[in-house]
Amino acid sequence: MKTITLVFGAVYGMLSVILGAFGAHALKKILSVERLESFETGVRYHMYAAFFLLIIGFILKFETSSEKWVSILMIAGTMLFSFSIYFLSLQDYLGANLKFLGPITPLGGLLMILSWGMLILYFAKNRI
Repeated sequence: MKTITLVFGAVYGMLSVILGAFGAHALKKILSVERLESFETGVRYHMYAAFFLLIIGFILKFETSSEKWVSILMIAGTMLFSFSIYFLSLQDYLGANLKFLGPITPLGGLLMILSWGMLILYFAKNRI
């Protein structure tokens, strides 16, 4: 799980830089200000998750199921949160009605919050 966490952290970091550059250059010309700001929110939280995963990848030993769930929840939550925002931001450009993704964004955010909460409990319990 340690390797998976570190790989996802690195991939998420790389994707956030690529998508951030894509948003700043290519999408700036085709998206409304509101849609571009949403896209940038997805990128920002994508990078936060990358740092989170890289840090816990080095701190946690992943010996318990709760330690593994800290990582799983952040990986899944970020995927749901950021990617739903990306697609919702691009729906007009893609010519698709993707409004069904709307409820997925807060679900992803909830999983990310739960991951942070589990990390807090881990630190409190283990007094690191």
